[in-house]
Amino acid sequence: MARVSREQAAAHREAIADASARLFREHGLNGISVSNLMAEVGLTHGGFYGHFASKDDLATIACQRAFEDSALKWQARFQDWGPEADQFARYVAAYLSPGHRERAGTGCTAVALAADVAREPDGKPVRDAFLKGLEGMIERLMAASGERSAQGDRDVALAQLATLVGALTLARATRGSPLSDDILRASLRSLIGDSDV
Repeated sequence: MARVSREQAAAHREAIADASARLFREHGLNGISVSNLMAEVGLTHGGFYGHFASKDDLATIACQRAFEDSALKWQARFQDWGPEADQFARYVAAYLSPGHRERAGTGCTAVALAADVAREPDGKPVRDAFLKGLEGMIERLMAASGERSAQGDRDVALAQLATLVGALTLARATRGSPLSDDILRASLRSLIGDSDV
């Protein structure tokens, strides 16, 4: 059997990391097997350990990748909206949209993985990756609302983040019922009032 070049190996590793970032958000950290993940990218189960030491190692990388991908998407949106726009209102409206609710695989990593990460034992690297990603979300909220980094401003951003993540989590859990849309609308009004976004 021919050996895989370094470039191919690097491409395979990237494909696995990208697929896992999406699949873990769709199915949870324990909702997808290594075999299913590898099949998703067209590789064999045995090849997994040539790229990652363990599923825990991959979960950490996937969590980081998912938060990074999300940060890049939001950064691009903020640039498209321009500095004159009410970036906070637009951020909240996009976050609490039915479309975002439906896109678990490419949506908010905090919503998708919070419950799984909370069940991971202390010391697991995925917990640190999740924490770092959450800190990035807090910074984006503060920047979008024009806040400085004072503690009072951070407290406001923490409450906003808790509302956003909690609302989207509940909206996904009740998807298909009128309550799901009600949760999104009520949370939107709570955070930005009747702003025309």
